Amino acid sequence: MDRLTGIAVFVAAVDEGSFAAAARRFGLSAAMAGKYVSTIEAQLGARLLQRSTRRLSLTDVGQTYYERCKRILEAYDEASREASDAHGTARGVLRVAAPVTFGAMHLGDVLAGYMEQCPHVRVEVSLSDRYVDLVESGVDVAVRIGRLPDSALVARRLAPCRMVVCAAPAYLERHGVPRSPEDLRNAPRLTFSEAVSVDDWTLFDSERRPHVIDGPSRLAANNTQMLLAAALAGAGIVYGPTFVFGEQIARGKLVELLPQYQASELTIQAVYPSARHLPLKVRHLLDYLAGAFGDEPPWDRFRQSPRGRVRRSPGATRAIRRETA
Repeated sequence: MDRLTGIAVFVAAVDEGSFAAAARRFGLSAAMAGKYVSTIEAQLGARLLQRSTRRLSLTDVGQTYYERCKRILEAYDEASREASDAHGTARGVLRVAAPVTFGAMHLGDVLAGYMEQCPHVRVEVSLSDRYVDLVESGVDVAVRIGRLPDSALVARRLAPCRMVVCAAPAYLERHGVPRSPEDLRNAPRLTFSEAVSVDDWTLFDSERRPHVIDGPSRLAANNTQMLLAAALAGAGIVYGPTFVFGEQIARGKLVELLPQYQASELTIQAVYPSARHLPLKVRHLLDYLAGAFGDEPPWDRFRQSPRGRVRRSPGATRAIRRETA
């Protein structure tokens, strides 16, 4: 008997709860399905299933064998799919969900490149900061940021989400350049009102000691693009992801504060319902996103100048000189 078919019948019998149901899946008789499993047990010299008139139950050996067989079948399906897709074409509708700010700032040009690579795919994007049930909403891929709760979803890391404290040069000229987290405790803060990270506004020194910045909140908003605009206008100091503030730091419109301290790092991930039977359009998108972002995403390039020094604007440089004079 074909060993792979036997394994598939065994897994189906466990999943369906009976040999009869497994037999219907493969167009066999219930007796033949049972014979496939009995043959495997004889070859192994071990009982995999306890049989009764009402149900099948796994033995301890059977449980381990079932889990391994399921992975084998998934790997086989994936290999077959890759081989058949080698000369295939991605097509159809691709539904993507993403957080509002990240999607608005960073997905447009990436999806444009993806659509050029996959001209037969039509993309529908939904931007929302609320949790989206992928299966219920018919979403193929969702971009999520932070620590993911345990779930049946499959996750693929796309990029780090680094946090930064920054302010406009005009603010620093008025209030001076902070030397330590303590210098910021009485500063007007521009805060994200829906932050869920336990390390929000926490910086760590070289010995990994935490320093919490907990001064007054001058402005709270549930959108970081609004906080970006307020920070650029010199309204206060802001703490948030470099994918929001990095470009303006690189342009000298904002200045990174206390770069000798480190903030917590989160992860930007793509999640999707299952690795099995993954459509070609989804696999291409995952590869494209990972290639576009990566461990050193474009928004983090501000951190080092060509000479390896943190870039500062002329206004910030003048403020620093006054502080050290």
